[in-house]
Amino acid sequence: MELLSELKRYFNLSSFRPGQEEVVRAVLEGRDALVVMPTGGGKSLCYQLPALIREGTTLVVSPLIALMKDQVDVLLKRGIAASFINSTLSLAEQRQVLNRLEAGELKLLYVAP
Repeated sequence: MELLSELKRYFNLSSFRPGQEEVVRAVLEGRDALVVMPTGGGKSLCYQLPALIREGTTLVVSPLIALMKDQVDVLLKRGIAASFINSTLSLAEQRQVLNRLEAGELKLLYVAP
């Protein structure tokens, strides 16, 4: 698989930051990966790109509600089906998200622990 073409397709980027390509390949190959990068280092792409390439929905567990919302907003602007479930949503809103999940409409679902 040509990862650079997928990177361009989904994120309009022409190159990976240091370490990202190796992590993306590991995830796509089903290997475990522990990623330690500084803030702004591109960690999110390391799971977002494989999520978009693979079939099904990727579940992202994050305790950072503000970051979760920001990432979902950016993905939605790119036309990528993403949502989140956390304490900011009412029970009815959570049910709507779960209905979308059950219908297979989401590529990424962020949840708070």
